[in-house]
Amino acid sequence: MDGEWRSAASGATREILDPADAKPFAVIAEGGEADVDAAVAAARRAFDEGSWPGTPVAERAALLRRVADLLVRDREKIGLIESRDAGKTVEEGRVDVDCVADAFRYFADLVVGEGGGRVVDAGSDEIHSVVVHEPVGVCSLITPWNYPLLQASWKVAPALAAGNTFVIKPSEITPLTTVILVELLAEAGLPAGVANIVTGPGHTVGARMAEHPDVDLVSFTGGLVSGTKVAQAAAADVKKIALELGGKNPNVVFADACDTAEGFDTAVDQALNAAFIHSGQVCSAGGRLIVEESVRERFVAELARRAEKIRLGRGTEDGVECGPLVSAQQRDKTEYYVASALAEGAVLRCGGKRPEPSDVRPEGGYFYEPTVLDRCHREMRAVREEVFGPVLTVETFRTEDEAVALANDTEYGLAGAVWTADAGRARRVAGRLRHGTVWINDFHPYLPQAEWGGFGKSGVGRELGPAGLAEYRETKHVYQNLAPKPVRWFAG
Repeated sequence: MDGEWRSAASGATREILDPADAKPFAVIAEGGEADVDAAVAAARRAFDEGSWPGTPVAERAALLRRVADLLVRDREKIGLIESRDAGKTVEEGRVDVDCVADAFRYFADLVVGEGGGRVVDAGSDEIHSVVVHEPVGVCSLITPWNYPLLQASWKVAPALAAGNTFVIKPSEITPLTTVILVELLAEAGLPAGVANIVTGPGHTVGARMAEHPDVDLVSFTGGLVSGTKVAQAAAADVKKIALELGGKNPNVVFADACDTAEGFDTAVDQALNAAFIHSGQVCSAGGRLIVEESVRERFVAELARRAEKIRLGRGTEDGVECGPLVSAQQRDKTEYYVASALAEGAVLRCGGKRPEPSDVRPEGGYFYEPTVLDRCHREMRAVREEVFGPVLTVETFRTEDEAVALANDTEYGLAGAVWTADAGRARRVAGRLRHGTVWINDFHPYLPQAEWGGFGKSGVGRELGPAGLAEYRETKHVYQNLAPKPVRWFAG
């Protein structure tokens, strides 16, 4: 807070567990409401009295680029910590660092490339009218446990680029790389009080950040239930909000995508990636495979065969392709959804249990086998609700209209994909899908210059792209009369 690292006001701490063996490997301060109040006060002073909001755009952009360079410098260390903290493989952690650096550079380039405002033609040479953008103020940034550093960067980079100050709360389960990011911001020269971090649980720290009267914007990424509470808390002061609340994402495969050996291999491979990257703990995971009936058996059989061969283990071990779930609670949740689907008539094609311990899977780790559930239907909870685990449900269709209807039959609308060799069909289906991102013959890639967010209960607002920057700004119209004279509306 305010440029200084300090203990929690209560003196409380929390052990951070390695999900690969459930053993503690770090200790961190456990903040509370008093810490939030102090951090918000620091951010408020830095915004109202400090230099950052008025810092020239070129200087703000230069700082963002320095942060990107520091991330690249520390890539190996950060990737390793992300692996141990979140359970993902080290290579996934390294890729996350690369993506974070890209986000900082993108927002630096974006603000530098903007003009000085949008001139509005008022219909008279005697009027100068311009629309400008200003920082919102103090931002509460609340991030999830699955992509700790990446999700932090999607908020921190545009918030700073726009000239805001902030308080950030990472998940209490995976806080370590966000702490490192704040350290790097200070090393890059960010003034004290602009970036503040409070580590602690959502029901105290997060709740206070959402309701605090001196906060101007709340940006939250997480589950629907928590997001609804954040929105309700922010509503009392009519704060700006941005919510990314997850999805239940369809991966639609038409038979013609599998007409060739190469096409079949690619579609199966990408279905594995869609569902099982980071053990399915991805808001945009393609956990709903919706495949044309005529190729269902061949496709699912090959998918299950390959899923059984995925190498599970500690993410720091060579050759491991998929790590553990992040916590015992998350594994229990996954087991519940699999059991409920089987009770409702699903057919288990592979997985569905905890693997045996091994040299790369320590006793006590939160591992769960990649699971394929066939013969699923829309009434199953595992099909309707976010599992956030390595579980793929399989539904089938016969017609294009049926495929679209199934894909859109969700209260969420974050992302989806369509696989087909027919370019016309690809465009038609993509145009009809009610999801914020639609991939055609691909799954998972994103671009920092393209907006990310969803329809329906997937949230409010967008991250990344120009709209992601706009979330952290207020729009102001400045109207100047260059030749003022009496109006004479009133006769007196």
